[in-house]
Amino acid sequence: MLPPTGAGAVEADPVRPAATACPAELTVAATCYAGQDSHGAYYTIAIPDDWNGSLVLHAHGGPGLTEGSDPERSERDLTRWSVMVEEGYAWAGSAYRRGGFGARMAAEDTENLRRLFVERFGAPRTTVLHGQSWGGSVAAKAAEIYGTAPQRPYDGVLLTNGMLAGGSRGYDFRVDLRVVYQYYCGNHPRPDEPRYPVWQGLPEGSDLTSAELRQRLQECTGYQSEPDRRTVRQQRNLTDILAVTKIPERTLESHLRFATFTFADIVNERLGGRNPFGNRGVRYTGSHDDRALNAGVARFSPDPSALRDLSFDSDATGAVTVPVLTLHAIDDPTAFVEHESAYRASLAGAGHAERLVQTFTREAEHSTLSQAEYATALSALHGWVRTGQRPSPGSVARACPAFDARYGTGCFFEPDFEPAAYADRVYPRRGGQHWPALTEGRERALRHLPGVGIAP
Repeated sequence: MLPPTGAGAVEADPVRPAATACPAELTVAATCYAGQDSHGAYYTIAIPDDWNGSLVLHAHGGPGLTEGSDPERSERDLTRWSVMVEEGYAWAGSAYRRGGFGARMAAEDTENLRRLFVERFGAPRTTVLHGQSWGGSVAAKAAEIYGTAPQRPYDGVLLTNGMLAGGSRGYDFRVDLRVVYQYYCGNHPRPDEPRYPVWQGLPEGSDLTSAELRQRLQECTGYQSEPDRRTVRQQRNLTDILAVTKIPERTLESHLRFATFTFADIVNERLGGRNPFGNRGVRYTGSHDDRALNAGVARFSPDPSALRDLSFDSDATGAVTVPVLTLHAIDDPTAFVEHESAYRASLAGAGHAERLVQTFTREAEHSTLSQAEYATALSALHGWVRTGQRPSPGSVARACPAFDARYGTGCFFEPDFEPAAYADRVYPRRGGQHWPALTEGRERALRHLPGVGIAP
């Protein structure tokens, strides 16, 4: 039976954070702390000397695939998000108790760190959750699970380039990549290797490495070669794979790696070998021969219990009670901007659309956007929390130049941009255009069933 997942499930860790050296990249005077909580999760805290009294609680992306907690992860995150400390906020980030998938586990570790911070440093004036990439799913889940507790621990949520379509739908395009890739390439697995369903990622005990996966991708598509050095077959394979899956060429390898090693973690380690993925009924388009492709790709349906557990763990219900501001690069090649449409539809479906403001930028990166934009977004959210006045994409864009005067990293907001529907980017499955994927009532019912979800 899994541990309780309600707002009272987390107990504050009595271990006090120890002072440590701040990263050299932190340009303001601050005191940093590090430690490991009672669940084994490493964490880092930074408090600027000129602290404004507010705390940013960071949820990192991934998920990483380390066996235990990564002792260096939270310090790296502090380095990346140092702009928040430079803006006067205290910052705290958990590395989570283990690697591998588990959004609710990561949300619990994040909440545990908040309680630890309060115990050691006192209650902040305001507390903002920040989630980046997969951490967007973690932060959204933390806001839903703990945000309705009597003490209302979180005042706002900032989601940057978030993976916001949830586990049950957010990885469908990578499922499509595995089946389409195998149809054209036939080397993952190879014909002389033990057969396994591609939804499994890899069979248990596989010793395939990332370097070997890259070699197979190169063998089939020549993606590492200049176009004039590819064979005709390689170029056609690459063109068809990219056209059908709508994945940018520059992140093809990373998405295939995710659909290999992270899928193996989800299926083999978290779901006991059960399949949460499906593509039955999907009609793939964009290739040089769609009829042959659709006749030849592997087809399968999810195990209902596996789909239930993945959905319960990571799908947003949209039941947020605090302001949420998102910042997303329009050409993000990893968490496609259409994730924002899925999240907007989830909040609208739950009746909470007024709590969401979405902003978009003319950038094409996933992990790093303009520092001035991060500072602007955080300030806009903080102002919303303090005054109750909801910002607009236009007002956020207009505020950016003042921050850019300090950071000089540019302002690229597009206040009139609206992303296409999620189904325009990712082939929808049956029922997959209704949001939220997990309703608040369904989540509440599942919460009380033994064994549901993904174990910490």
